[in-house]
Amino acid sequence: MSERAADPAEAVFREEWGRLLATLVRWLGDFDLAEEVAAEAMAAAVERWPVDGVPDRPGGWLLTTARRRAVDTLRRRQNYAAKLAVLKIESERAETERLTAPVAEPDVIGDDRLRLFFTCCHPALGAEARVALTLRYLAGLSTAQVARAFLVPEGTMAQRLVRAKHKIGKAGIPYRVPSAAELPGRLPAVLRVVYVIFTEAYAASSGAALVQPDLAGEAIRLARILHGLLPAEPEVGGLLALLLLVDARRPARVDDDGELVLLEDQDRSRWNHAMIDEGRALVTSALRHRPPGPYALQAAIAAVHDEAPSLAETDWRQIVALYDVLRATAPSPVVDLNRAVAVAMLLGPEAGLALIDTLVAAGTLDRYHPLHAARGHLLDRLGRRAEAAEAYQLALELCGNDPERAFLERCLAAARAAG
Repeated sequence: MSERAADPAEAVFREEWGRLLATLVRWLGDFDLAEEVAAEAMAAAVERWPVDGVPDRPGGWLLTTARRRAVDTLRRRQNYAAKLAVLKIESERAETERLTAPVAEPDVIGDDRLRLFFTCCHPALGAEARVALTLRYLAGLSTAQVARAFLVPEGTMAQRLVRAKHKIGKAGIPYRVPSAAELPGRLPAVLRVVYVIFTEAYAASSGAALVQPDLAGEAIRLARILHGLLPAEPEVGGLLALLLLVDARRPARVDDDGELVLLEDQDRSRWNHAMIDEGRALVTSALRHRPPGPYALQAAIAAVHDEAPSLAETDWRQIVALYDVLRATAPSPVVDLNRAVAVAMLLGPEAGLALIDTLVAAGTLDRYHPLHAARGHLLDRLGRRAEAAEAYQLALELCGNDPERAFLERCLAAARAAG
């Protein structure tokens, strides 16, 4: 035994959970049972490791413990006799096998975490189910965080996850690392997973911090590996460019007290200009592909922001034009909202508010607090303080991030005082 982190179970949970679950699902063909015994193994670690110390191979310890729990459970299920026989055969190799499925082409992907993402993004599942499962069970996001990414209530997302897990077992979907030939078909889902991880890192859905630098760094690391793996894929380059160009502003997004700083008030000298230069080069290359993909287009929008000396000197006409192309390429209500904000900067708050009110009437972003915050800001600019206060109040009720909540509280107080 060796001494490790002060909270060893938590550290190993972050590092090993995905590999542990992937292996158990592959062996058992039952997502629910795999989750159950994996959680029991983690609980055993929480109980044992503070007393015995962390094993030299904690992942192997967890796998062995989970396997034993699975055997015990299957023995109690008479109709699982065949599965038990298979599991016993597999268990002969458990002590020496890695916590992921055997990789036929180990140099194709080259990263454990990405192998798991490609494994979970199986084409037999629907596009959204692939991404949601991967985010929830391998990327470590909560059901609430995944639901936010898909703009649906948490209960709805929980039901979708249950259905996807059952489909894996019922259809006998093989849980194995894909071959090189299978990677392109799974790439869009993996790109979406990395993008959502970064989005959660850049503006956390809840908690005391606005930004999670470690999570953002992990998303950028994965995007870099993907770009090295598939350098000719324009959307891979586009995604990496987008992450770099957006993350470059992180040093100026909060002040010394951790309070949110709007783009118009940020000290642009604090932006990471080396990241901006790298991102601009990548997006230039990605845009050579015709037609450009959604990540390349979003990266181009981010580049226009990053190139501007100030908010007033931003080329809003070009940004609106890029949003027009993005709407045609990958339409979504969030794209429409972002375009409405850009239109407000170009043509004035009344023009932007008209577009946002159309989104409010559609109802698809009812629980998306940035919609109501943006609406409140435009109403504020128009001097309609009482309506602005109502919008800010609604945004505040939906927002779970402390710095954003504090900002909205200040906006709400100012609107009420002025009204």
